[in-house]
Amino acid sequence: MKKTILTFLFFVLFFASFDLMALPRFSVKLGDKCSDCHYNPSGGKIRNENGWHWGKNTLSMISARDKDFLMSPKISDNISIGLDYRTQYIYSQSIKRTYFQNMTAALYTNFALTKQINLVGKYDFVNELWEGYGVASILPGNGYVKAGVYTPNYGIRMDDHTAYTRQGLIFNPFYREAGIEVGFYAEDWLYASASAGSNLSDVTSNYTKDPTYTARLELTPRFGEVGLMIGGSYAAVKLEGATGTLNTNMYGGFFGFGYDEFSLLAEYDIANDLSSSDVKSNMLMVEAAYGILTGLDAVVRYDRIDRNADVDSDEVSRMIFGFEFHPYSFIEVRPQYRLVMEDPSVENDSFVLQLHFWY
Repeated sequence: MKKTILTFLFFVLFFASFDLMALPRFSVKLGDKCSDCHYNPSGGKIRNENGWHWGKNTLSMISARDKDFLMSPKISDNISIGLDYRTQYIYSQSIKRTYFQNMTAALYTNFALTKQINLVGKYDFVNELWEGYGVASILPGNGYVKAGVYTPNYGIRMDDHTAYTRQGLIFNPFYREAGIEVGFYAEDWLYASASAGSNLSDVTSNYTKDPTYTARLELTPRFGEVGLMIGGSYAAVKLEGATGTLNTNMYGGFFGFGYDEFSLLAEYDIANDLSSSDVKSNMLMVEAAYGILTGLDAVVRYDRIDRNADVDSDEVSRMIFGFEFHPYSFIEVRPQYRLVMEDPSVENDSFVLQLHFWY
């Protein structure tokens, strides 16, 4: 059991934060949609001009003024670029040593064919992963269609993929699908999407090439200065198990609350037949954050995963205490202490200092 837990925690550390900064708590606090800051309607990847300028001029403690140093993500009238590099220093209690990790080094591009049609590309040089898809915002009801290779829209899209609600399901940092997604917006308070696609992941051999079906509904009402996010997700996938094909179903709900500089996010997921037949798993994530001052947020997160609800003492829980410090435009320093709790107890806490550069 101890060896299994240590192996799991190694992968948790390795899979930290593969995506470009896309923090849902910003959306909850500010009342914005993901598409207000990103070319990808479901968030993440390259930022549009609004998102780039917000990250440059508003997010950080100090930012370069245009009169002193002029910058732009555009290399022509219709072509934009972005990048994302993360490296981290780790002290691991389980192996009693420190080491450095390269997490990701990704280049992003967006080619605008018209005001309604964009081609988005990503290549990660560290992990040799790529995504590429077209987004056409041409459907009624502020709707869009997305086709190509992408990550499906499920749950809360945390930028830290070590969250058990991401890592415990199939949507780890290496998971991609070739398929199609359709989404609709109703004013500024409802977003619905559905997709079908076949996975392209080579990390594990238990994925079949049968389509994965994913659906998500998000409500974001706002009452004065209080922002809410309420929604649910569903995904169906076929996996190869020890006794045959598993018809895996995953479903969950999520919630967000934002007021002034405080935000609260929570997600709970249930997976049937994820690890083996007739086994029910569940995952929980709760994150609270408070903006101490411009460029400095305090963040506390609780994660819990139970891979088999019928087995006692196999749960793993974790508390993460840390800060997100943006001293200058496009630079982030993220110190964290990760306290892991399980039965039987294992000395496997860790300290992580992550450096993040993006554009």
